[in-house]
Amino acid sequence: MNHSRWKLGREKQLVEGHAESPEAQADRAEIRLAMAFAKAVYDRRKELGLSQAQLAERAGLTQAKVSRVEGADAVPTLPLLRRLTRALDASLSIALDDDHEEVTFIAHPAA
Repeated sequence: MNHSRWKLGREKQLVEGHAESPEAQADRAEIRLAMAFAKAVYDRRKELGLSQAQLAERAGLTQAKVSRVEGADAVPTLPLLRRLTRALDASLSIALDDDHEEVTFIAHPAA
């Protein structure tokens, strides 16, 4: 089932009176945040023209770890965020709201 069909089905359930549990809502928010971070890392890496292996070398990580981050399979710690931010030559901006998560790498100005 593609994303748009899933979303329509969820909206239909909500209209019909089906309420999502608080646990499911929290899980969904965590997944959205992990996916937003994964996409931000991927987009910035591609913007720089780096492979996963090159980013891993710059960040002092393994290529497998970068792959897990980009696949939203790894929960980033603060030290990992710092390493990736430095390796991607950017600042990291994370905006969290009740139903919206935004993760953005902001490129450092050229020296």
